[in-house]
Amino acid sequence: MSDAAPIAGLRLGIDVGGTKCLGVVLSPGGEVATELRRPTPRGGGSLPVLIETLTEMVTTLEEECGVIGTVGVGVPGLVTYEGVLRAAPNLDGVADFDVAGLLGARIRQPVRVDNDATCGALAEWKLGAAAGTRDMMLVTLGTGIGGGVVAGGRLQRGAHGFAGEYGHMVVDPDGPPCPCGRRGCWERYASGSGLARLAREYAIGRRVSRVIELAGGDAESVRGEHVQQAAREGDADSMKVIDAFGRWVALGLVNLTNVLDPQCFVLGGGLAAGADLYLEPIKRWFEELLYQPHLRTIPDVVFARWNERAGAVGASLLHEID
Repeated sequence: MSDAAPIAGLRLGIDVGGTKCLGVVLSPGGEVATELRRPTPRGGGSLPVLIETLTEMVTTLEEECGVIGTVGVGVPGLVTYEGVLRAAPNLDGVADFDVAGLLGARIRQPVRVDNDATCGALAEWKLGAAAGTRDMMLVTLGTGIGGGVVAGGRLQRGAHGFAGEYGHMVVDPDGPPCPCGRRGCWERYASGSGLARLAREYAIGRRVSRVIELAGGDAESVRGEHVQQAAREGDADSMKVIDAFGRWVALGLVNLTNVLDPQCFVLGGGLAAGADLYLEPIKRWFEELLYQPHLRTIPDVVFARWNERAGAVGASLLHEID
């Protein structure tokens, strides 16, 4: 145990990602007091090891900071209200995995568990880019697309806890296959992998010569980061790719606006690092595609404050909501 005096009201949150687990301790003032990273266990038998990893993280952070008041965990996939992970895209062998119950038994205190993107929405709503709003939506643009919804001043989980999986809205039924088994899901076009796919289409057509050069001359090796680098160099062809990508992002935001009419969208995930490139085309296309934009207040579109910490920060806040 650390010799430092315990700080009252410390909240611990852990975000379980595909490659790493990130733990944070949130101070009473809403600041990150400390953080800890561990590799996410993979392969056969990884689920029991994951509980061991989470237990070790809680113990280590408690030794560093003193008594922890609450513990929350964000995990990718379908999470029930009871904290049972029904399915997960990046964790091996998941089927009704009781994260809350198993971890709670190990650390001997109640644990709240929710979807990682739902946790991210909670962080941005309470302490981030959407603080002060009553109706907001987080859209995480990473390898895929996830998100979370706040409506009427309440975090929305849906009837079974599975709300916010709007990356699997079908925007083109004849589009490319999605890992979920369907075709033309929004995340095939508007995620990081969607940007890479779009860039390769341009590259195969020999329309982005600088991007191909950055990819070593191989059109099939083109990735989103090559587009970003070329765009920052002032390459006009790369900006056309980013503009087309921005249109796909905006299309999904328009669909969500027509359903829920939020005050703002917060964009997070890995692509937030390119906010200076993406925000203008996304907002321009959003206004152009939106139904009756001249008769309504157009939702604001901003990038997240917490970025990679959002899931962990939101997990630390789970005990404070209904």
